[in-house]
Amino acid sequence: MDGRELVRSMKVVGSVRGLRAVRSAWRQRRTDARELAPRGPERARVPGPVTGAEPLPGGGTVRFARAELHVCVMVGGAVFWGWDGAEPLPSYALADVPPEPDPRAGLEPDKDGGWRVVSERVTVAVSRNGGVEVRTPGGVVLRRELPPRWWEPVAGGPARWVQRTEVSADARFFGLGGRGSGPRLRDGTYRLWNTDPGGGFGPGDDPLYVTMPVQLVVADAGTHLAFHDNSWDGRVTLREGEEGAGSGHDRPGTSELRMDGGPLRCWVVTGTPARVLHSWTALSGAPVPPPSWALGPQHARWGFGSAREVRRVVAGYRERGLPLSALHLDIDHYDAHQVFTVDRERFPDLPGLAEELRADGIRLVSIVDPAVKAERGNAVYESGRAVGPAGAFVRDGRGREVLGVVWPGECVYPDFTDPAVRDWWGGLYEERLAQGFAGVWHDMNEPVSFAPFGDTTLPRSARHQLEGRGGDHREAHNVYGLTMARAGYEGLRRLRPDERPFLFSRSGWAGMQRYGGTWSGDVSTGWPGLRASLSLVLGLGLCGVPYSGPDVGGFDGSPTPELFLRWFQLGAYLPLFRTHAAIDAGRREPWEFGPEVLEHARAALSGRERLRPYFMTLAQLARLTGAPYVRPVWWGAPEDRALRDCEDEFLLGDALLVAPVLERGTDRRAVRLPRGRWYDTATEKAYEGPGQVLLDAPRSRIPVLARAGAVIPVRGEDGRPELEAWAPAAGRAGGGLVVRDPGDGPREAEVERYTSRLMNGEVRVERVTDEGAVEPEWPVRVRGR
Repeated sequence: MDGRELVRSMKVVGSVRGLRAVRSAWRQRRTDARELAPRGPERARVPGPVTGAEPLPGGGTVRFARAELHVCVMVGGAVFWGWDGAEPLPSYALADVPPEPDPRAGLEPDKDGGWRVVSERVTVAVSRNGGVEVRTPGGVVLRRELPPRWWEPVAGGPARWVQRTEVSADARFFGLGGRGSGPRLRDGTYRLWNTDPGGGFGPGDDPLYVTMPVQLVVADAGTHLAFHDNSWDGRVTLREGEEGAGSGHDRPGTSELRMDGGPLRCWVVTGTPARVLHSWTALSGAPVPPPSWALGPQHARWGFGSAREVRRVVAGYRERGLPLSALHLDIDHYDAHQVFTVDRERFPDLPGLAEELRADGIRLVSIVDPAVKAERGNAVYESGRAVGPAGAFVRDGRGREVLGVVWPGECVYPDFTDPAVRDWWGGLYEERLAQGFAGVWHDMNEPVSFAPFGDTTLPRSARHQLEGRGGDHREAHNVYGLTMARAGYEGLRRLRPDERPFLFSRSGWAGMQRYGGTWSGDVSTGWPGLRASLSLVLGLGLCGVPYSGPDVGGFDGSPTPELFLRWFQLGAYLPLFRTHAAIDAGRREPWEFGPEVLEHARAALSGRERLRPYFMTLAQLARLTGAPYVRPVWWGAPEDRALRDCEDEFLLGDALLVAPVLERGTDRRAVRLPRGRWYDTATEKAYEGPGQVLLDAPRSRIPVLARAGAVIPVRGEDGRPELEAWAPAAGRAGGGLVVRDPGDGPREAEVERYTSRLMNGEVRVERVTDEGAVEPEWPVRVRGR
């Protein structure tokens, strides 16, 4: 970092805090130099030739001259393999014990001297030198893993490794967590290390807050998801293939995964996109639905500053007749930025404020940071020191608490990989509930320690419990946010067992959907940031995290009225619909951008409120099936190559297609349609897909189309629920699923199935029950005739 960058960093965090950050960065560098031995000479190793095999339930172990590979096909078709004794457990990604091995699958010799496991849904072939192929039942290769290579330090220590993979030339890559450049991942290198970019980010910035080695690959031959269960630092280098490259031969697409340590183990699931996500969330955990109020519009700001300002903003919404479900308080409501405190001068009666807002149907949501001010007398610090024999905080190799610099100053960090620490931390949320908060958002949990140079996190040598196994920050870093989310979620469940917790987290890892959702973090204000917002939501959904959304309007700067409006219109169709901004950024209230923007924002808010029953349905279906609310347009037709390359529109569930405006000055835009009939919801004009149409996109709205035959639960003009049925095409039937709001408790929701069809020129909608078809209880409004 040069001098100018250092000055800029110190301006961001303040001069005193900046000087502490400089000292902290030097301390981190010295600690790692002392406690992490240099790798020194290394031995390279490959599996070598096959020497034998041992059949086991669902597969078996194949032995090579210098390695061994365990392969197992599970009930349901998921495939696991692990090298050199790596097993499915222990794992932070898996929700529970893995599924049972498929008793019908077994290890048998293959014709080339290798071995294979054949099952109903998939065949796994192991070559005689350690390559692994995943094939369809018809024998088409979906994924070819080349023999891996390890580099083992002669003096001992973790072995780094590389795994190269080939896919078909037509394949497209998606996933790897939250990537601003997606959702389709182009040629390039993507780092697997959760990182605070240190300010606003755009599509070209990588890595960001949520990285995970979850890769979704879509090709003509089929869709598959591959998850390398390893939380160490790594890099994925992708290169798309080329059909007919070089003398008429296809050049396959390639993925190269390089990890700095940890096990080499992998899960693969295959099938349609819906089946793949269902199988993946069966492994990594069902997404927890948010409470119903968290599906409404929310407003946040770093810098409300006082209860008076909160009341002023809420009054602005109320006086203009704008719906608001939640208001979020940032670190400025804390006493000197210290977690689980309140600035009594600025917020003299926070429980009273929360009660006052709840009477208007508005919940308060609190930020929660993991860093605890390292100061004797600080109640949270003192209680953490009393946890267990060694205290709650991360320590170095000499047993001393690791210090970093965050907003309160010098801080310590709870070790959430210790069950006792998670239990202690979860109990602290009682203070938040007593203050009247209805939900929490976790921030700074990559985790962050301010530093003008080097890595803005803990020393890599910092020690963690890792559920009793012990290890250092190289393994624990990427799961820090995940384990913090677990601590918070489980604590809220204990404290309020009759309420569904509302929790979303800036950082996390595979499986974070078990505890809540996430948001974009500090996306830059600008048209590129708007585009990155959609990429993040789509990519995270394909990794199993369906509830997310951006800071509407961007985190920094001041959006133009046009940019704010287009961002607001997009946000109205995303799961987490929240405006947010930095303390030194422009306002984000809709009325601050003039009367025209206010009226169009009012229409977007009205549309979101109208679709609240549909969002509730999507939230519950995500829990049951793993299908994200927001889906790429190829979701139902992955074989359509034009759809695979379409990144500026999305499906909301199965019924709606949303085409946001992502470029300045746009009043018409091209919209690519999947197969079937689609109705423009504004004009009810019908269009036939597949193909592309040009639709109006005036300032007042963005193009939204409904699938012919769809049955959607909505709020009627009187506020009561009704069914909106879009006329099926002649000779075709349609339908939809509806899940009524089960309330904010743990009660299981019931899925209702509806069909729609044309009968004598009229659209008839019926509910399908075990006793047969019956009339719907809700009124039906037919559109598109």
